[in-house]
Amino acid sequence: MKKIVIINGPNLNLLGKREPEIYGSQTFEQYFEELQQKYPEVELSYFQSNIEGELIDKLQEVGFSYDGVILNAASYTHTSVGIGDAVKAIDAPVVEVHISNIAQREDFRHISYISPGAKGVVFGFGLKGYALAIQSFLK
Repeated sequence: MKKIVIINGPNLNLLGKREPEIYGSQTFEQYFEELQQKYPEVELSYFQSNIEGELIDKLQEVGFSYDGVILNAASYTHTSVGIGDAVKAIDAPVVEVHISNIAQREDFRHISYISPGAKGVVFGFGLKGYALAIQSFLK
């Protein structure tokens, strides 16, 4: 059984409340339950933090024992050299995910410190991007 962790960054704990026109009305916990039901052959775990260092600590904790990491570093994607370095330092492949289409947003969101170390990037498909990322580990 593959072990995959989803790691979400700042403000993603507010999904379902925050800007529903961009992020939808479903909480991530509700969606995570759907993912677990849809992919029973995968041992899925979930972690969220608003704190940059905690995201780095989690990447280091799982990065040598998990089969894959799905990382939505949220706004830290565009600012954190440290998270980008952590992605490059671990063995587990990382798929960068964004709920919104970051290419259609502000210019500063077009830069990612995660992408250079990632296996791939999924953005603009809403929460379904996480399922696409899981599928990339199953093929």
